[in-house]
Amino acid sequence: MPRLFGTDGVRGLANGELTAALALGLAQASAAVLTHGHHADARRASGRPRPRAVLARDPRVSGEFLGAAVAAGLASAGVDVLDAGVIPTPAAAFLVADIDADFGVMISASHNPAPDNGIKFFATGGRKLPDEVEDRIEAAMHDHSAPTPTGIDVGRISRFADAEDRYVVHLLGTLPHRLDGIHVVLDCANGAAAGVSPEVFVNAGARVTLIGADPDGWNINDGVGSTHIDNLARAVLEHGADVGIAHDGDADRCLAVDAAGNAIDGDQIMAILALSLQERGRLQDDTLVATVMSNLGLKRAMADAGITVIEAGVGDRYVLEKMTEGDYSIGGEQSGHIIFNEFATTGDGILTGLHLVAEMARTGKSLQELASCMTVFPQVLLNVRGVDRHGLADQGVQDAIAAATEALGDSGRVLLRPSGTEPVVRVMVEAASQDDAQRIAEELAAVVSERLALDAA
Repeated sequence: MPRLFGTDGVRGLANGELTAALALGLAQASAAVLTHGHHADARRASGRPRPRAVLARDPRVSGEFLGAAVAAGLASAGVDVLDAGVIPTPAAAFLVADIDADFGVMISASHNPAPDNGIKFFATGGRKLPDEVEDRIEAAMHDHSAPTPTGIDVGRISRFADAEDRYVVHLLGTLPHRLDGIHVVLDCANGAAAGVSPEVFVNAGARVTLIGADPDGWNINDGVGSTHIDNLARAVLEHGADVGIAHDGDADRCLAVDAAGNAIDGDQIMAILALSLQERGRLQDDTLVATVMSNLGLKRAMADAGITVIEAGVGDRYVLEKMTEGDYSIGGEQSGHIIFNEFATTGDGILTGLHLVAEMARTGKSLQELASCMTVFPQVLLNVRGVDRHGLADQGVQDAIAAATEALGDSGRVLLRPSGTEPVVRVMVEAASQDDAQRIAEELAAVVSERLALDAA
């Protein structure tokens, strides 16, 4: 049986793969695992009769019935549910820690289109679950080992009335510098950021122009948000703004656009913020945690500044694991998932955007000037489909990788990695020119396709 959990929770077509019955079953199983079996009697002895969970969602229409199913599953397993409604994923994680809840559940498919949805869990403290805990939830669901309390031991479902206010106060409390006088275009992806990000930026002193801030349940990520950065670039140029900030559907990502309409990715944002933290004496061990997919230019820029870059696997929970090992201050991904260890336990797009614009205010520099700290190497990423993703040790593939690496020398790099779930190998090449990167990537992809084709295996 294939693993139910993917790289970021359980996702699928709402009411297709991801049904109300599945949501209910996952919720009941999570109650069995994430409360460690301590239910009515133990909780009552400690002064709190039942475990508590924070429940939140993005504005997709399907989040309503999935949320109802999750709430029912949790309450039926003896968990009190605090329903925060539509808030960003990082807000849900923050609230779990803020009220010392036993765990949290977020219903969102992040940057995916509206018909999709997903369910992800946060453990005590607001941290994403390690693989082994997700496996235990799957096992508990399949063997129907969730508790079935009765009487006063069933959970209650109530509204988390001040959830959004708590998160807004938290974000503003992290601000190192006000944003007075800076004109920001915010693209909220017609998602969960729409109710929070504008309020935070306005209260921080920015002049705000909004796009993608009118969610109707169906238009999330539809031509807007961090997956459509060109839309934000046009708006920044049209309004003569100083900077544009783009979120995705659940606001755990941040990408940016400078005043000239140039896209600024997560690697560039990390470079800017790491240098700022270093200058202010707040960069733990002068270290940044990135991923294997981060641009070579980031590593070069950080090396020039005396900052060590530690590589994690792809996914912000793997970044956080590396950050936790050394109590490092900041880490993230090229996609815009950026984690501030002091303030968050997961990628937070609003927090990242605030601190990026605050650095503009603190230094008096434009985003274009700040981003010049890093030279981005041209990067090409190709997905080779229909191949054995476990076959990268093949000698022919290894010979091709070695030849490409030698040809690039110090002016680029090669990375091949398998998909976690599909018969796909991802080929990434960085080089001094776009043409070189494209040519070498295509050559490697052809070798992978020939040597690892499933129909030839």
